[in-house]
Amino acid sequence: MWYNGLLDLNAWQVLAATLVMTHITIVSVTVYLHRYSAHRSLELNPALKHFFRLWLWLTTAMNTREWTAIHRKHHAKCETPEDPHSPVQKGLMTVLRRGAELYREEAQNEETLRIYGKNCPDDWIERNVYSKYPNGGISIMLAINLLLFGVIGLTVWAVQMMWIPVTAAGIINGLGHAVGYRNFECKDAATNISPWGILIGGEELHNNHHTYPNSAKLSVKKWEFDIGWMYIRLFSILGLAKVRRTAPIAHRVEGKQTLDMDTAMAILNNRFQIMAQYRKLVIKPLLRQELQKMDDSVRHVFRRAKRLLSREPSLLEPRQEERVQTMLSHSQTLRVIYEKRLALQQIWGRTSANGHDMLQALRDWCAQAEASGIKSLQDFAMVLRSYSLQPQQAA
Repeated sequence: MWYNGLLDLNAWQVLAATLVMTHITIVSVTVYLHRYSAHRSLELNPALKHFFRLWLWLTTAMNTREWTAIHRKHHAKCETPEDPHSPVQKGLMTVLRRGAELYREEAQNEETLRIYGKNCPDDWIERNVYSKYPNGGISIMLAINLLLFGVIGLTVWAVQMMWIPVTAAGIINGLGHAVGYRNFECKDAATNISPWGILIGGEELHNNHHTYPNSAKLSVKKWEFDIGWMYIRLFSILGLAKVRRTAPIAHRVEGKQTLDMDTAMAILNNRFQIMAQYRKLVIKPLLRQELQKMDDSVRHVFRRAKRLLSREPSLLEPRQEERVQTMLSHSQTLRVIYEKRLALQQIWGRTSANGHDMLQALRDWCAQAEASGIKSLQDFAMVLRSYSLQPQQAA
């Protein structure tokens, strides 16, 4: 019958078709718009790029230049009043409910497009079709859905129209800066919503992305999965993509105890992994030891504030900073390792432009750590000395 469409599918088949189409949309956003256009972390075959552009025009009405510019501005101005969609600034519920509206408002900002929208498509079809008729594609998709699926095609179309506003504009831009876990203490509040990036193409690994924004691969830990990276690897095998950049790998040379320029550059390149190691090898074991010494009257303070010892200082709220100081007032050892952590972070922020200054600052830091009398700190100084830009050569 006409109301079942040309395909005459049952309800489960329609659902499957809808999920496949929305998944293609997610892949188009994460591979083409995000990792290719906004960050240039990979190259794509022209035919594949045009397929993604066409599909996004049909299913989202999103413009490559607008999306790219808004996302680049988000990274440049992250968590500041100029961030187009920061839940820290605008409130989580605002971003969850009005994520798509915030995108459309920023898309009207010509200054944003001029500054952040460079090197985006400007060919004949972009000027005369995609940009000239932004709603033309979704109108065509509505007609195609009605033709293929019948009356229920209207529902399929509605799901397609809501998919990116809900998943990307809402969940990633909202929850991805509010809830989840953090592998790395980057300067903004980005979190990994889930270690398995499947439903939203790997974008769930948002903390990893904000730590290494130019990496084509969003997973970092062995137990994390980025389905977007899986597709990139598949496209690479087929000759349709070429990876340009991924997150740096922290190389360590067993027995190396010379803190030279090679070590300093390796530490700079891998500073986020190194600070994560500091949390694991220094802060956590010492905090566990200190907790055992405390009586019940202060133990609850330690338990509430223990995660804050590893938190990026600029993200601490006044009440959280107060908790940290209360904890440190009860333990000189924790004060020392906390201050040494801040001092280590300040080294690359203050001296990264001058390799020799950074090298000397790292040597001074290690000497102070070794003189502290705190074993875990002394051991970590030895770990720092073992880093290298090159992996250990096989004998």
